[in-house]
Amino acid sequence: MNKQDRNFDDISNKFAQNIYGTTKGQIREAVVWQELEKVLATYPHNKSLNILDAGGGQGQIACRLAKLGHQVTLCDISEQMLELAKQKAQSEKINIDCLCCSIQQLDNLINKQFDLVICHAVLEWVAEPIELIKSLKQHLKFDGFLSLMFYNYHALLFKTVTLGNFGYTKSGLAKRKKKTLSPDYPRVPTDVYHWLTQLDFDILQKTGIRIFHDYLINKSKAETHFEQLLELEQKYCQTEPYLNLARYILVTAKNKVNS
Repeated sequence: MNKQDRNFDDISNKFAQNIYGTTKGQIREAVVWQELEKVLATYPHNKSLNILDAGGGQGQIACRLAKLGHQVTLCDISEQMLELAKQKAQSEKINIDCLCCSIQQLDNLINKQFDLVICHAVLEWVAEPIELIKSLKQHLKFDGFLSLMFYNYHALLFKTVTLGNFGYTKSGLAKRKKKTLSPDYPRVPTDVYHWLTQLDFDILQKTGIRIFHDYLINKSKAETHFEQLLELEQKYCQTEPYLNLARYILVTAKNKVNS
């Protein structure tokens, strides 16, 4: 773990309020789950998979997978996030293994590989993204699946300009405040695709998360017309040019070569 990498102990409660409990969080979870179900469908229906949720935060995805009978390990550097995940699992009467460590430190705690490795909304918070992907690969079986979601630089730039925030654009989109929910290192999609290819991943699918939602002029429509919005998000999430302007991009990839 690099000392520049972000730990969310100081704002863990903000996540529940500002992300998970909002229309943007609901759209994100719906589209992400839609893609995870496609991965799960490639295995026999009754097979229990070993799944790693790396940087899994409060455990929404981890708990949902555990409910289906899969063996889920969740790691996060935030003790507060992990505590919320444990409380969620306990309230839903399911078991998930929780490890308080960075993804780069996982080797010190476990020596196993997984059928599916999930890493959502982490890449944009770490100073050394390639090292992070290498760490994920180490814990992925040959032919195993990687679900990698990252914050899209193009969407941030587009949104910034449409808001008329030209000073922020001129500064290279540099953050003014350190401890906010705006990521430290927005990623250019072609960079991420290149890193994955260089590390012997086969990219199977690219999916845009929130391709319309964040550009709504009338924000209240996200609630009053949520079903229509979600339907459009799911319909066009893998179609250009919308995909390339999504707030997040989710890449589903397969590990072609053992590390």
